[in-house]
Amino acid sequence: MARTDGRGTSRKRSAPLTGGRRKSCFFCKSKVEEIDYKNIGELRRYISEKGKIRSRRISGACRRHQRQVAVAIKRAREMALLPYIGANDSPPSRSRSDRRS
Repeated sequence: MARTDGRGTSRKRSAPLTGGRRKSCFFCKSKVEEIDYKNIGELRRYISEKGKIRSRRISGACRRHQRQVAVAIKRAREMALLPYIGANDSPPSRSRSDRRS
């Protein structure tokens, strides 16, 4: 039984209206079995400007390939092929005079 608010209307949520076409997986289209961590050009498409791994919803990859992309990006970062953070997002450096106050 659905709860009602003070006006007697139902509080059930309706399904969200997406309205758009669903993206198809790039890797499924090109019949890629394994994603290689050395293929940096392809992996850069799945990283944001800040260096975060894009989600499935944004990238359009299927569940299986999104997991492989995430693992490949993490391996490429470990091997210093990809940065952990974006070029403009480096933490501000602090001088000695800033630390004393």
